Amino acid sequence: MNRNPDTTPVPRANGHKGPENPSERYTRGLENLGRVDGHGGGDVLAAVEAISPDLAQYLVEFPFGDVYARPGLGLREREVSAITALATQSAWPQFKVHVRAGLRAGLTRNEILEIVIQTAVYCGFPTALNALFATGEVFADMEDGE
Repeated sequence: MNRNPDTTPVPRANGHKGPENPSERYTRGLENLGRVDGHGGGDVLAAVEAISPDLAQYLVEFPFGDVYARPGLGLREREVSAITALATQSAWPQFKVHVRAGLRAGLTRNEILEIVIQTAVYCGFPTALNALFATGEVFADMEDGE
C-alpha cells in the first residue's frame, strides 16, 4: 500500500473544465483534492459542474482550497475527522471516498476500524455497523484492484 499521498492535481481531461481564470484558492484546492481523492475527484467535479458550475467551484475552493490548506493538522488527521463526521451523517458515498483517502494519507486498516468502533460510542450501533459495512466494501474493492 502506498503511504505517500498522491500530489497529482485533479486532471481536467475527464470532463471537468473549471473556471476560465482559476484563482489561487481554486488551484490550491485542485491540488489538495488530488491528494485526497486522486483522479476520482475530477469525475465528481465534472458531474457537479454539469449541473452547477458555481457549486463545483465552491466545492474546490472552500473545503480543499481553504480548509485543507490550513496549518495545524496534517492530511492524516483531517481524514480521521472527515471519516468520523461523514459516519455521523450517514453520508456513505462520501464516507467511502474518505476511507480511501485515509489509507492514502497513511492510516492503516486497523486504525480505520478503530475509528468505526469509536462511532458506536457516540453515534450508536446502527451507524457503526453501516460504517463497518461501507469500510468493508472499500477494503474489498481495493483488494479487487479498484
